[in-house]
Amino acid sequence: MVGTKVLDSLDKAKTQSYHFKAVIISGMGFFTDAYDLFSISTMTRLLGRLYYPSTHGKPGVLPANVNAAVVGVALCGTLVGQLFFGWAGDQYGRKKVYGITLMIMVLASIASGLSLGSTPTGVMTTLCFFRFWLGFGIGGDYPLSATIMSEYSNKKNRGSFVAAVFAMQGIGILVASAVSIAVSAAFNNSFPAPDFNTDPVLSTPPEADFVWRIVLMFGAVPAVLTFYSRSKMPETARYTALVEQNEEKARRDMEKVLHQHFEARDDVEAGPAKEKPFGLLSRAFLRRHGKHLLGCTTTWFFLDVAFYSQNLFQKDIFTAVGWLPAAGTMSALEETFRVSKAQALIALVSTVPGYWFSVALIDKLGRKFIQLMGFFFMTLFMFILALDYYNLRGDPCGAKYCGGNHLAFIVLYAFTFFFSNFGPNTTTFIVPAEVFPARLRSTCHGISSAAGKAGAIVGAFGFLYASQSQSTPDAGYPKGIGIKNSLLVLAITNCIGFVFTFLIPETKGKSLEDLSGENDPVKGDEVTSGRVGAGDGSSGLAPRPAAAAAHANS
Repeated sequence: MVGTKVLDSLDKAKTQSYHFKAVIISGMGFFTDAYDLFSISTMTRLLGRLYYPSTHGKPGVLPANVNAAVVGVALCGTLVGQLFFGWAGDQYGRKKVYGITLMIMVLASIASGLSLGSTPTGVMTTLCFFRFWLGFGIGGDYPLSATIMSEYSNKKNRGSFVAAVFAMQGIGILVASAVSIAVSAAFNNSFPAPDFNTDPVLSTPPEADFVWRIVLMFGAVPAVLTFYSRSKMPETARYTALVEQNEEKARRDMEKVLHQHFEARDDVEAGPAKEKPFGLLSRAFLRRHGKHLLGCTTTWFFLDVAFYSQNLFQKDIFTAVGWLPAAGTMSALEETFRVSKAQALIALVSTVPGYWFSVALIDKLGRKFIQLMGFFFMTLFMFILALDYYNLRGDPCGAKYCGGNHLAFIVLYAFTFFFSNFGPNTTTFIVPAEVFPARLRSTCHGISSAAGKAGAIVGAFGFLYASQSQSTPDAGYPKGIGIKNSLLVLAITNCIGFVFTFLIPETKGKSLEDLSGENDPVKGDEVTSGRVGAGDGSSGLAPRPAAAAAHANS
């Protein structure tokens, strides 16, 4: 059958220009994701100085609740977007909703930079509103980009292609750092200001209000440049052939992509009509894929709890190694410049290399091995940091830390980032796009990634409060369990992620249809009873009756 031939050709296709084009087009959402998350973390200190000037002899900072809202509201929007667009991608097709996510990100990025208000609360409220919708668009890109790239790829290099889409986050981090550094340096040169200790008022020039707005809005530029290309991408052949049951359209679309002619064959006898395929909440799905969904959701959840909490001790790291002087010794723009530079250095030596190690090795070592390895080393390094944290950091002496082993401190910190990206941060994105049936693939990826974002919310907010000192917490925060104990809990979290990794299958080098069971015929009585047969090894799915197809798409 044509559909089978098209899918088989996709699996066996040599690496072509359309693969790289798809990586770039699909990766722009993750570029914007990383750009937004990185850039807002460099701007929160500037926002604090601009809108909440201190009256206690220290530079202004965002109140605890405002800081949590500004940083975290995008995570909440992302979670909602992952669930909604994951469902929509299976219901209406990947292509029909793909451009919508990018347009939401473009509009919300621009609107974030235009946030207005007559009071600081008004500005922050407006900013949070638009950042929620920015997160909503970003969330949609998780299931759609992963599913589209997975369904376009050949089985030999599928892991590398999907990992390359996710690795665009690294490019977003570097561009965000470059833009933040360039804009803050340009304004600092044009509007020089004394440090806070010299003049608390003049240390924050009013022109600095343009800096955070320019930086946030610039994230829309690459997305705009790829919007047309995204709108012209054909629907994936797997969705068209397996879900819509339109093999003729799948043939035409893939002829354009593969530059290969597929002749329609009508000499193949049609198999017996099949009952409707099992749904997400059926016993058949639970029997065949329940363990996979549990493995994907739990590992992504525990990974993101640890991953999004790693910045909790960033302040101690930067201060200990001398990258970030005391806030009072800098102007607002100088502080923004130094924070951006420090975070860029960490990204260059650990975060970005981790992404591309995954791209290079994932189809050689396998997803499961890399995920187990990543969780193992994240657990190890966090245990070491937890057990020897204060000896590594040193003791406070003025505005910095004296003594300690600062080189080991930053190396251990960098390796936790490296093995998160050359590990579960990449693999948890890839596996859900491979193991589920085409008609449920986007939905299940959305559920898995939403579980991850729930973990991110726990990591970013729960541990923000939990990591506070047991005796002298930061202003506006209650007492916590301290950073050392928080790191110990995070190490245990990584260990749990390691254990749950054994629930996911190894997907390296296998076709999506073999992994999802779509090459195995599903009998009507097996659907109702939850028994899914092993099948006869035949390729492809027979066309469904119109009523069954309509039901599956409802």
